[in-house]
Amino acid sequence: MLSIQTFGPLRVFFGREELPLPSSRKTRALLGYLALSAAPQRRDRLCEVFWDLPDDPRGALRWSLSKLRPTLNAGSQIRLLTDRERVQLDERSVAVDFQAVKRSAGGEDTNTEELACAWDAARGLLLEDCELPNQPDFSVWLTQQRDEATRFRVRLARRLVELPDLAPEDTERWADRWLLDAPFDPLAAQFAVASRRRTGRKQEADARREELAHAFEAADLAVPDFSVDPFGAGGSRKAPVEKPAEADALRQIVRFVQADDNTSLAWASVGSADAPPLVKAANWLSHLELDWEAPIWSPLYRDLGNTFNFIRYDERGCGLSDWDVPEISFGTFVSDLELVVDAAGLDRFPLLGISQGAAVSIEYAARHPDRVSHLILFGGYTAGWRHTATPAQAREREAVMVLTETGWGQTNPSFRHMFSQTFMPDATLEELAWFDEFQRNTTSADNAVRFLNAFANIDVRHRLKDIQCPTLVIHCRGDLRIPMPSGRAIAAEIAGAEFVGLDSNNHLLLGREPASSEFVSEIRRFLLG
Repeated sequence: MLSIQTFGPLRVFFGREELPLPSSRKTRALLGYLALSAAPQRRDRLCEVFWDLPDDPRGALRWSLSKLRPTLNAGSQIRLLTDRERVQLDERSVAVDFQAVKRSAGGEDTNTEELACAWDAARGLLLEDCELPNQPDFSVWLTQQRDEATRFRVRLARRLVELPDLAPEDTERWADRWLLDAPFDPLAAQFAVASRRRTGRKQEADARREELAHAFEAADLAVPDFSVDPFGAGGSRKAPVEKPAEADALRQIVRFVQADDNTSLAWASVGSADAPPLVKAANWLSHLELDWEAPIWSPLYRDLGNTFNFIRYDERGCGLSDWDVPEISFGTFVSDLELVVDAAGLDRFPLLGISQGAAVSIEYAARHPDRVSHLILFGGYTAGWRHTATPAQAREREAVMVLTETGWGQTNPSFRHMFSQTFMPDATLEELAWFDEFQRNTTSADNAVRFLNAFANIDVRHRLKDIQCPTLVIHCRGDLRIPMPSGRAIAAEIAGAEFVGLDSNNHLLLGREPASSEFVSEIRRFLLG
């Protein structure tokens, strides 16, 4: 097994032997990028991140890869996988400390020793010797990864502090470490003071309380209530409430509602009914049951369900909703959303629109400003290709629809693969194979063409000025399906809209990629503060 240490200076080990790395900082940074990304990377994207266009970026990439091969392929095992389009590390034979720390931070069964070891592994500065000040895309990416590493440490320290059998002095140590990475977390501050009080060091606890109160006041933040004992009454941690095993897992409840034209629509809710609501407008290629168990975006949906009463539905013509329907159009997309939110009994709620669901959400928010509290648009566009394409582009799009009609339902996935590659260019071969089959099980060939036709006619550009609620626009920087300028244009036209770019090439986020966690974090920040 080859192991890569990314915290602190970048180092590579084969067994116990440390292997030499190229002297080129950019080549080492490329290795760090591949190790942390844990997914295939398109060559053109790597060229954008690491090399300036006036140079020969593809030639420079080939040179850097040639310098990495002797180290990465130690022991005559091929671990650096390349073809004409992509580059990746073989995850099965490479252990990366960043990925191990991520698993420990998110795992439910990690024991005390594993949590502490993971925190210790993550204490160094991520890719310390790989900074590239003259490559802005890489610098932005590295900052995001370092922020993610900080969140891992916070999560690990908090889990250690909250262990019921941890010694008081250890609780104090981990509370201080938690506070070091999250200096304005009220709960961390409360634990830092209370842990000292528990060991009888009242004077030291009072001094720590005054220090922290001053820091919160200086930052113009509410001072935590230090009279609250985070350990629970009597100075001991409250015992966890026993729950049945099935209650620990999120449970999805699927229901049906009927439209005026007798179309049956499937909608689902997940999460506590007492949690704040979040409605996701439908977008093509959904299936409530298959989505929930998907190896691709199920983690994202489950993360949202852990925080919100998350409501989504299959639009007419796909998934669990009726496939044999009289009409598939932008008008029915909007009216079906209206029907589902009424069936869910929601008066006012935040609305999430993904891909063409963003246009549906824009139209709904413009029609019902009193019902949409917040609007979140991801990977969206406001006008279909029939409004914007050149004659050559229009011919190409029409040809795709003909190919879709003839090849969609075939066992050979080559026709569906056209969509897979643009939706998720960074997916592994296994993920692409799953997605190809998922597409076939989601809708029929006829409906696939009807959807593409409806998307081509979308136009809500004139509605952007009518949006009145706080709006967050999120877009992946390397999105091949809907390029990022589309998202920037939406944000520019909606008054006061925030814009966040994610470091991903995917139109549909993979649940395992860092951008997925950042996506959920941005939604929580935007909706919950």
